[in-house]
Amino acid sequence: MKHQGCWAFGLGVLALALVARPAAAQTVANGPYYANPSWDQQLPVAQRFIVLSNWNNEAVLDRETGLVWQRTPQAPTKTQTLFGAIDLCWEGATTGGRKGWRLPAPEELMSLVDPTQSNPALPAGHPFLQVFPPGEYWVAGTISPTNGGGFVFNLSTAFIGFADQDTFLAGAWCVRGGSHVLTGIER
Repeated sequence: MKHQGCWAFGLGVLALALVARPAAAQTVANGPYYANPSWDQQLPVAQRFIVLSNWNNEAVLDRETGLVWQRTPQAPTKTQTLFGAIDLCWEGATTGGRKGWRLPAPEELMSLVDPTQSNPALPAGHPFLQVFPPGEYWVAGTISPTNGGGFVFNLSTAFIGFADQDTFLAGAWCVRGGSHVLTGIER
């Protein structure tokens, strides 16, 4: 009877030890399970970006941010006004057979930038296709008729500027995930 009590106590301690530990997440190697996004991580490019084969290789998971990007953005040669770009992401994009795309927030698109690179200002070895400098892409932000414009990201310089929302033409690089909400749109 004494041994049964010790055995039960030992199993209880082992169960508590397993339950009390935080879940270990894979953070530096490709694999089927991904760590929760953590903006304080700096992963090497080979581990940071994962081309999603189950999305027809049309999307890329950024393991640092948890965002899923179109692998091939709507190129600046296929230009859009700001509202055209918003519509393209919200209504038209079916990348990887999925809806739910949106324009990225400025900080999300800037998170892709490698400050040591230019033309494009993306990390060497990135998996994105047809990102041509000097590409300009619309980013989400507050817009209204009183200021008449929206924000544009220049892929060559990694600079975000302001452009006329109705006449300036730029590409759309749609993203999924995160909690950014485009607010303040008035027409």
